[in-house]
Amino acid sequence: MSIATWSTLDTPIGPFTAVVDEDGAVIASGWTASLDELLPQIHPTLRPTELVAGDLGPVADAVTRYHSGELSAVDAVPVRQRSGEFLEHAWEVLRTVPAGGPVTYTEYAAKAGRPAAVRAAASACARNAVALFVPCHRVLRTDGTLGGFRWGVDAKRWLLAHEAPRQ
Repeated sequence: MSIATWSTLDTPIGPFTAVVDEDGAVIASGWTASLDELLPQIHPTLRPTELVAGDLGPVADAVTRYHSGELSAVDAVPVRQRSGEFLEHAWEVLRTVPAGGPVTYTEYAAKAGRPAAVRAAASACARNAVALFVPCHRVLRTDGTLGGFRWGVDAKRWLLAHEAPRQ
C-alpha cells in the first residue's frame, strides 16, 4: 500500500496541484484544482493506493518561491516518472533547460541525444506528468511560437514571460 499526499496552492496563473509520494517525490502536478486531471498521468506502477490532502512541505515552498520570482526554487525538487528509456532520459534532459533559455523541439531532441526524434521529444513534453518541475513549458515550436501545453497556452505564455531575463 502506498500513500501520496496532495495539495492545491493558489498561484498567479490559477490553482496548482501537486501529488507527492511517501519519499517526497512529485509524481503529478499542474495548474488545476482537479485531482481527476492529474491522476491519469501517473504511471500505473507509481499510482498510490491512497491519497490524502495535506501539507506538501518543501514542495509547496518551492512552488510558492518559484511563482514569487525565485526561478531555481523548483530545480532540486525530486520527481518520479516512469516510461520507456527514451522518455525517462528526455525528462531528465528537460530539467537541464534553464529558466529564461527556452529551446525548440528540434534543439530538445538533439539535447536528448536523438536529433532526428523531434516527434519523440514532443511526446516527452506531452506525456510529462510533473509540470513545472520537469519544465516542458520551456520547449517551443521551431518557428518560435508557443505550441501546445496541457495547462493552456496562456499559462505557458505567463511562465515564459515570468522566466524571461530582465533587461
